[in-house]
Amino acid sequence: MVGDVSIVEVGPRDGLQNEAVAVPVEVRLELVQRLVAAGLLRIELGSFVSPRRVPQMAASAEVVRGAPRVQGTRYSVLVPNEQGMREAAALPVDEIAIFASASETFSQRNINCSIAESIERFRPVVEIASAQGIAVRGYVSCVLGCPYEGAVPLTAVVDVSRRLAELGCYEISLGDTIGIGTPRSARDMFRAVAGELAPQTLALHFHDTFGQALANILACIEEGAATVDSAIAGLGGCPYAPGASGNVATEDLVYMLEGLGVKTGVDLAAAAAAGAYISGHLGRATSSRAGQAMLASATDAKR
Repeated sequence: MVGDVSIVEVGPRDGLQNEAVAVPVEVRLELVQRLVAAGLLRIELGSFVSPRRVPQMAASAEVVRGAPRVQGTRYSVLVPNEQGMREAAALPVDEIAIFASASETFSQRNINCSIAESIERFRPVVEIASAQGIAVRGYVSCVLGCPYEGAVPLTAVVDVSRRLAELGCYEISLGDTIGIGTPRSARDMFRAVAGELAPQTLALHFHDTFGQALANILACIEEGAATVDSAIAGLGGCPYAPGASGNVATEDLVYMLEGLGVKTGVDLAAAAAAGAYISGHLGRATSSRAGQAMLASATDAKR
């Protein structure tokens, strides 16, 4: 039996940071406004990485300051280090996110340090957040495979997840960074981590490179997962997986969950409109299949 599912909208951060062009602050804020109006109340607004490394996330502080304050909203930002945490702590954020990898090679290539070193880097970040009353969420990348190492041992995924929880993360988001998982591998991975940490403290963050994200999510929510990350219009991608189609689309996720009778609190039509809005600014059609179908139906109805 599947219960209610909480959706974490990561389009404004994980989605837009992987786009080829930077989106103006006013467009990012309009997107957030539309997402909130659609009922998406947990939203990752941006990140405090160097604008030289990720120019798409420049001016994230402006986005945080301008985001609508509606009852029930929870806004988060990604922070890579202590400096980023100090910047975030000066803003009205509800939580911050930190990240580690289950793959040693990916950790070295992505953030130039070992897994153990990355955990230690985040210790002062968590201390500052705790002192400020800001919740901390943890990401684990490469849980279903690594672009450099291939298969990643489940023991490594469990170990990194446990370390982040012990560090102070209230929720651990398990990421199929390159989108190569299948329902069986996703279920086995979730079961392994849930054997160490409570299922309600785990989230899913699956990319859709091979078109398996929804099937993988379903396999995991049948095992007790109750939180899923997604990006409006399927925004994003992965620089390590040529042809990657980005995060699972929020509209597709909502459509599937509604078909299962699962409550999400999201207005699917409004979400599809938000996806069309940002896709238009990116100069392409939405990558969401449900969004495409709903927009086509709306166009036909007007004829």
